[in-house]
Amino acid sequence: MSENRLAFIYPPLAEQLSYPADCPFKTERAGLTRQRLLSLGLLGNNRQFEVPAEPAPRDALEKFHTARYLDELQRAAKGDLTPLGLQMGLGGPDTPVFPAMYEYSALACGASLKGAELLLDGAADVAFNLLGGFHHAMPEFAAGFCYLNDAVLACDFLANAGKRVFYLDIDAHHADGVQFAFYRRNDVMTVSFHESGKTLFPWGGFEDEIGEGAGLGYNVNLSLPPGTFDAAYLAAFDQLVPPLVQAFKPDLFVLELGMDTLAGDPLTHLNLTNNVHVEIVKRMQSFEKPVLVLGGGGYNVENTVRGWALAWLTFSGADQEHDPSAGFGGIMLGSTEWTGGLRDPQKPVSEPQRRAVEPELRVNLRAVIERVFPLHGIGIQT
Repeated sequence: MSENRLAFIYPPLAEQLSYPADCPFKTERAGLTRQRLLSLGLLGNNRQFEVPAEPAPRDALEKFHTARYLDELQRAAKGDLTPLGLQMGLGGPDTPVFPAMYEYSALACGASLKGAELLLDGAADVAFNLLGGFHHAMPEFAAGFCYLNDAVLACDFLANAGKRVFYLDIDAHHADGVQFAFYRRNDVMTVSFHESGKTLFPWGGFEDEIGEGAGLGYNVNLSLPPGTFDAAYLAAFDQLVPPLVQAFKPDLFVLELGMDTLAGDPLTHLNLTNNVHVEIVKRMQSFEKPVLVLGGGGYNVENTVRGWALAWLTFSGADQEHDPSAGFGGIMLGSTEWTGGLRDPQKPVSEPQRRAVEPELRVNLRAVIERVFPLHGIGIQT
């Protein structure tokens, strides 16, 4: 799929909506990525094109969220935060109440649903909605900057269209809302790689959480120790994900491409470079299935924008040895931190870091493989 048709879903309305200025979640990341792609000539042609979207309507949101929760969201956005709204998680440190709260969240959901439609219609091979990825939102509870769960709505929409959906979440935070939605279903396989719940919100996502009933074995979590580095991450990925893909035989993928796994993110404790994201995208391409890409976390804005732009470049099939951004730096990239192009420089790994990461990661990986692989008839290497 080296000639992928890439759709960048970007509603102009997004420019008018934002979280509070003091909130770590910056809605401008998607627009900045769009500008970066335009400046590099990677957007605006018949194979790399923009698509608008509208806010998801109420009936679409009610496929996962309750009516009374949506009422409380709209009421709070207008300045009326009730005791029930507080019980639903509104008004916390990571769920501030602000005027655009409902409208922005509905817009992100509409954009993810538009991306799903493009894949179903065969209008794109890869659809990017960097406004989305709000994987913490529950049917009537907000958490982690997430009010409405566009990831769940998109996966459910695709599954209801008869597609087998492989949801892969590589955000630093566990995809707890998505896990909740599909924990007892087997038409969506959810796989979440995230920093351990021992050290990071939402404090769960452990290896024994593997689904129930019809969904047993279709929910997979891998906890990453703080300090996890590129080689360790990719080694674990290669042992876990390709066998599951081969067993599940998905029709398409939904990829939550959070960039808060990158070293230097102010809210997390992993130590990855965006070279990991390049390698994961290449592995996704090798499966030769359509992919819906959602934004997710990423609280160092410049690193997030570069990572997302690099993922787009990689999905396009461009020769990575000829990164069109390499050497520009400065004004061209909007950054003075790194002038080597979109790719991060490689990070050396110390022996103490290896000793802190590899044994724990090995134990966690073994724990999930031993629980899940036999349920799918996958052999376990000794």
